[in-house]
Amino acid sequence: MFTGIVEELGEVIRLVDAGGDSAVIAVRGPVVTSDARHGDSISVNGVCLTVIDNVDGVFTADVMGETLRRSSLGALAVGSQVNLERAATVGSRLGGHLVQGHVDGVATILDRTPESEWEVLRFSLPRSLARYVVEKGSITVDGVSLTVMAVDDESFSVGLIPTTLKLTVLGSKSAGDPVNLEVDVIAKYVEKMLGSR
Repeated sequence: MFTGIVEELGEVIRLVDAGGDSAVIAVRGPVVTSDARHGDSISVNGVCLTVIDNVDGVFTADVMGETLRRSSLGALAVGSQVNLERAATVGSRLGGHLVQGHVDGVATILDRTPESEWEVLRFSLPRSLARYVVEKGSITVDGVSLTVMAVDDESFSVGLIPTTLKLTVLGSKSAGDPVNLEVDVIAKYVEKMLGSR
């Protein structure tokens, strides 16, 4: 479980096709690796990955084909920057919202509108996820907990403050770039419970 508060920008330093529809990724992240052990979870652009090794500020993780197909991790290259967050612990502050690190879909940035001190980003919204996205609700974009400013059947917008622009990959992405989306898990559970009545 995560909170969607990015701890640092990491860098992909190695990607290895492991055969059999999988890959191994190595990411430099001195903050998130400072106490990481084998088996710990680290969110990489919103995808929960399991640490298999941690040496000198670089962790490696296996990525199966399902994850490569259903997230934007398959589009990463050596040198790509990524949002990193360690799993929350009991007693941690919940600065964002409850984030599982289970990507629900991939969207693209439609446009960016700069304001005086912040920016509005508009994203495509997969039709299958539209019912879970509401104005003033929470959504996770590339592992960042954000508040929805506006939404329609095909897109949604968020406002990014200077800190988010500076300290996450969303500050450097362009129109057309893919992003990982995770909708609020509580909405999905409520829908399922009400649907069974």
